[in-house]
Amino acid sequence: MTVPQASIDSLIEQPSLLKQLQLSDWLWALVVIAATAFTFINYGATMDAYEIGILALTAPAIIAQGWYWKAFRPYVIAVALLSLFSIWLYNGNYANAEAVFGLKFLFSSQSAVMWMSALFVLATVAYFGGLFTNNQFTMKTASAMTWVALVMGLVGLMVRWHESYLIDADFGHIPVSNLYEVFILFCLITGLLYLFYEGRYNNRSLGGFVLLVISAAVAFLLWYSFERDAHKILPLVPALKSYWMKIHVPANFVGYGAFALAAMVSIAYLIKSRGERLKPQGFAATRLPSLEMLDDITYKAIALGFAFFTIATILGAMWAAEAWGGYWSWDPKETWALIVWLNYAAWLHLRFSKGWRGVPMAWWAIVGLFVTLFAFLGVNMFLSGLHSYGEL
Repeated sequence: MTVPQASIDSLIEQPSLLKQLQLSDWLWALVVIAATAFTFINYGATMDAYEIGILALTAPAIIAQGWYWKAFRPYVIAVALLSLFSIWLYNGNYANAEAVFGLKFLFSSQSAVMWMSALFVLATVAYFGGLFTNNQFTMKTASAMTWVALVMGLVGLMVRWHESYLIDADFGHIPVSNLYEVFILFCLITGLLYLFYEGRYNNRSLGGFVLLVISAAVAFLLWYSFERDAHKILPLVPALKSYWMKIHVPANFVGYGAFALAAMVSIAYLIKSRGERLKPQGFAATRLPSLEMLDDITYKAIALGFAFFTIATILGAMWAAEAWGGYWSWDPKETWALIVWLNYAAWLHLRFSKGWRGVPMAWWAIVGLFVTLFAFLGVNMFLSGLHSYGEL
């Protein structure tokens, strides 16, 4: 088989990544490097060698993400500035959380998370409102509210990290250690993944579907906070006092967020498919994206989630070897993590090898979310094991 000359020429003429970068891209890199240096100078004394390594690897990852996704830059800058402003308002005194107006009503960790929760719910309503009325302004407003919710949520986590050290320097820790904190992380990652694809495909009609699962997480988060006082910052259990937690948990939740995104897009796929069959000129057939786009987003989300979930599983095994003396113990959490991994491995295998697409794969992605949900939450509720520190 011969390759057309036009294709060869286009490959030859394709500029390298470095040649594609503009002045703004290099300025972004300098900002991230400066911020990394600032973090090391101010907090390096409290970091061990592993944490310094994580910081050093995080910088190029953020730079690359900002190069690839331009909208990520103002998001990171807004989070950084508001977090630093909040730390300045605390002025080393945790009691300021109730004494300073800006902290009490805006930027303490609990206040910021409440703002995040309200904005996600409002954005969900606005997305669906814009979809049903075909009003682009409403949809743009929903996107803006989602961005602000994501800013407030991450500011909440960053400030919570600082608050844990203000309460007691001995048990200060990164806020990814309990269900309350990781549910916030899930909302943030799922929201960011959605907005990436929203911008990539220049289509906002899926916002309501994806934010439904985020709003469900917000509902659980609020119940968990008010019913169980889960928002209180407590010292870590011994098993979680490890640098592995700082990389294992975020990698896991990129997987969870991507799988959730794929499932909600698959719901839209089923609605669109049924609408085209039964009423070709109806709402579902005309307002939702094409089946090809929905299928493509689902595939990309599952592929991304599977890659990160695989990395998280390997990191978890290494953590287990250090903490419990063995890489694998068939603990219920480990067993269900393997079930999740096999489920999406099979999905991707059939997509690649058999070319399976369409309604069956959409249903599979939806069922996969329930499997993942049980692995994440159900195991903690109904089963016991080495991961019992994650119980409700």
